[in-house]
Amino acid sequence: MVIRFILSDYVERAMSGDKPLCVYAQAIYDKLEDGTFTGRIPVCKGVIAFALTLRECEDELL
Repeated sequence: MVIRFILSDYVERAMSGDKPLCVYAQAIYDKLEDGTFTGRIPVCKGVIAFALTLRECEDELL
């Protein structure tokens, strides 16, 4: 039995060049009221990150 993960497959294709996808270009970031950041990738339902800085939020998504 082969176990497949949708997000892993997506990221693998994006990095391999099979389909020129850029996760950074598709990520949306917001600064929250408390000064922290949230980021999400709309094409990957349920992928969200929270962090103290924008850079940490970017790293968390990747």
